[in-house]
Amino acid sequence: MKSREEKEGREWTRLSLLERYLAAEIEIEFKACLYFFCILFFYSVYRLMCGSGEASILHMGEMIVLTYGMGYFQKYALAGFDEADRLGIREIGSLLLCVGIYAAISYLCAWFDRRVPVTVIYAVFMALAYVCGYLVYKIKRALDAKRLNEDLRAFQGRNTIDPGLHGSWRERWTIKRQ
Repeated sequence: MKSREEKEGREWTRLSLLERYLAAEIEIEFKACLYFFCILFFYSVYRLMCGSGEASILHMGEMIVLTYGMGYFQKYALAGFDEADRLGIREIGSLLLCVGIYAAISYLCAWFDRRVPVTVIYAVFMALAYVCGYLVYKIKRALDAKRLNEDLRAFQGRNTIDPGLHGSWRERWTIKRQ
């Protein structure tokens, strides 16, 4: 049977179901906004190059619904491949699948007036967005690991106990405080 401290420590270190759900939702929300911005940027540049300063609200609605749908698809069906440690065959296949879906929906919804060359350029643009996202996550993980290691070293240096001190922890605490 586990002690109360073990149970409390275990509960403290584990995320609750609600916390895990919120973390996943925040991740999906972040990625949906990021990819929506990428799509909207490409779409806006396309519209400007066609001589129009206007964008379709219907197209923007389709774009945001698609990015949220893709966010859930990536998280739950493709296991968040864009946050992987390396780009292997599975991750590249998932990337190409997502880019293909984005390109197909853009063509079906006529975001780029069903122009195949523009849709192909858009697909390449989205592939680059995914690769950039992968690189950003990779750099972030490396920086987080570095920061955690520095924090660990600082913590270990602060909490070393003088081997010359003997007695209970209360005695050591009292001696350290003086």
